[in-house]
Amino acid sequence: MSLPPPAADRTCLVTGASSGIGAEIARVLASRGYGVSLVARREEALNELAEALRTAHKVRAETFACDLTDDAARRALPHRIEAAGLGVDVLVNNAGFSTIGPITSADEARELDMVRTNVDAVVSLCALFAPDMADRGHGGILNVASTAAFQPMPGHAGYAASKSCVLSYSHALHEELRPHGVNVTALCPGPVETGFQEAAGMAGGQEVLPKFMWRTAAAVARAAVDGLANNRMTVIPGAPNHIAAYAAHHTPRRIVVPLVRRFTPYSRG
Repeated sequence: MSLPPPAADRTCLVTGASSGIGAEIARVLASRGYGVSLVARREEALNELAEALRTAHKVRAETFACDLTDDAARRALPHRIEAAGLGVDVLVNNAGFSTIGPITSADEARELDMVRTNVDAVVSLCALFAPDMADRGHGGILNVASTAAFQPMPGHAGYAASKSCVLSYSHALHEELRPHGVNVTALCPGPVETGFQEAAGMAGGQEVLPKFMWRTAAAVARAAVDGLANNRMTVIPGAPNHIAAYAAHHTPRRIVVPLVRRFTPYSRG
């Protein structure tokens, strides 16, 4: 099943679109003629991207500033989009972030905000938009997980667990929605050259993970949209990341978890 063709009254809703993978996915979709609706908290950055997309690709692009950890604001999104005369044909759940460090030094509020962004927002937006896609008989949902989803990660316990949830949830929706003509793909990038690591306090991440595992956000975005268009269940950009994820997933936890802790400096308090 391919994605529905671009239409004037249809849009691709991209969360976390103000930078990184989300912004690049919006660029790929716009380059293919799709109108995009950009969602994030940073309205100024969204407006700059929307203007750039309109200029470069002659597509419709609008912005919806929204804090996805706010239940009421998130639930209002469908009404805001409908008020703009649009329906969502493609949903990209990209917004997310990581915390680092052992649980003994965790900030509870920050940990819960991560779960609300990485898990609650994904489930909520899928539940809000998938029924209409199924009724129309076409659509696409791209949920951004991570290679962290394939094993527990001491030092990133909440993040890895949240992405494992996204991966499992996406695989189930892939099968549920396939008979309705709706594509569902889980994107599982490894390390990506964005501001993600710095935002999480992981500056110097390239010193921990080998250079050959890193991918640009643009390359990840292209692989993601191609995978969604082909209804691939999972997309892991880069052969080294694919091999590492497969190995971690199939290695007994009693072996892989201590190994991850050994090579993750953030796990030690």
